Amino acid sequence: MSDLKAVSLIRDVPDFPQPGILFKDITPVLADAEAFREVVDRLTQAARKFQPDLIVGIESRGFLLGAPIAYQLQLGLAPVRKLGKLPYDRIAAEYALEYGTNTVEMHTDAVKPGQRVVIVDDLLATGGTAAAAATLVEQLGGTVAGYCFLVELSFLQGREKLPGHHIDALIAY
Repeated sequence: MSDLKAVSLIRDVPDFPQPGILFKDITPVLADAEAFREVVDRLTQAARKFQPDLIVGIESRGFLLGAPIAYQLQLGLAPVRKLGKLPYDRIAAEYALEYGTNTVEMHTDAVKPGQRVVIVDDLLATGGTAAAAATLVEQLGGTVAGYCFLVELSFLQGREKLPGHHIDALIAY
């Protein structure tokens, strides 16, 4: 959606977090009240059509977008966090990144069986993180109703790791 103010605010940071990676930095979008509001409103509209019972936000920028979406939809927010950050009983899933592997965790009581979940993150790249989050949701008996992202790096074909699920991204590169 090229009419989003956020398109002009996302900045490229070369060689972060390592050489050869072009990082899409959304912090200028978050700092601009109008752009942030517009992004949250559009992502909320996208999430609403999936009829969720719960929003799952992926660490860390997925929390920043997922929390106001959950608030607007009057739903709870469940975090998916990096390894070792959650204090209670948890399950884990490992995934591949563009530049290595990582592990995410979720509390064992974060999703109730039968709940329809929308997974929210700032960016869909290779799809590994979102797929790992979906694995956790499904292990807890939830159903992934859809995914919402601010940015999609289409050339990395992350959608292919999320087959059968509905995916909304506001901006595609």
